[in-house]
Amino acid sequence: MAVPTYDLFIEPVLRYLAIHPEGVSAKDAHEAAADVLCVADEDRQELLPSGAQLIYKNRTGWAHDRLKRAGLSSSPRRGTWKITKEGLDFLASHTEPFSTQTSTELAMGYIGVRLRPQPENGDQRGHDQEELSVISSPVASPDDRLGEALREIRQTAESELLELLGNVSPSFFETIVLDLLHAMGYGTNRTDLQRVGGVGDGGIDGVISLDRLGLEKVYVQAKRWQSSVGRPDLQAFYGALAGHKARKGVFITTSTYTAQALDFARSVEGIVLVDGLRL
Repeated sequence: MAVPTYDLFIEPVLRYLAIHPEGVSAKDAHEAAADVLCVADEDRQELLPSGAQLIYKNRTGWAHDRLKRAGLSSSPRRGTWKITKEGLDFLASHTEPFSTQTSTELAMGYIGVRLRPQPENGDQRGHDQEELSVISSPVASPDDRLGEALREIRQTAESELLELLGNVSPSFFETIVLDLLHAMGYGTNRTDLQRVGGVGDGGIDGVISLDRLGLEKVYVQAKRWQSSVGRPDLQAFYGALAGHKARKGVFITTSTYTAQALDFARSVEGIVLVDGLRL
């Protein structure tokens, strides 16, 4: 038989994760779901048209994406899938095999839900869901459906990247941020961007020399956080800039900023904020 559609992978993935609440490798989840769905060995060798990935692994991955958006599973670290408390509760109330309606709701009901918290000054979830519900109508043109698919793939890639960044070490994240800023054109050479983060860094994680003599510098703070960055954090950063007699600073985080933090940044000069989505 052909590889089932991804919505049919949702239930076996979730039930397999429930058997291993401590978390499992994505590879094991791929195989376990395919076994439950009786995907033949020859079908497991079938590739996507792009040739980039095996179809059954791709569909298992999309099933897990839907479970994450529904809050039923998570990816605590790269290559690891883990059921959440909500996932266990969901299975406790769905002891029978999922109905077609349940599978469809999990597959389609959370498409517009981002996997990272949104800034407090906007409700992105509502906008995404409205836009996708319009495009997913039965009379949508092929171009509309293609555009929807591309947006969904981009959102998923963004979410997965933020998850990966959220699990690297602080020092590695600081290096990644400086690499990114250099790729954006800051500093003539990569050596113009120096990481200084660590114990006693004074609130500064990196320094960018914008000219060869180092007369003009930008100071960077990079925080791999899960919770929102508040006003006190920005005030501390602003104080660190003053201590270095600096006029320019960039605060980059994998999370979001509180409304008070955004107000503070607008009230002073020389600080640029980059949240997880912008990053």
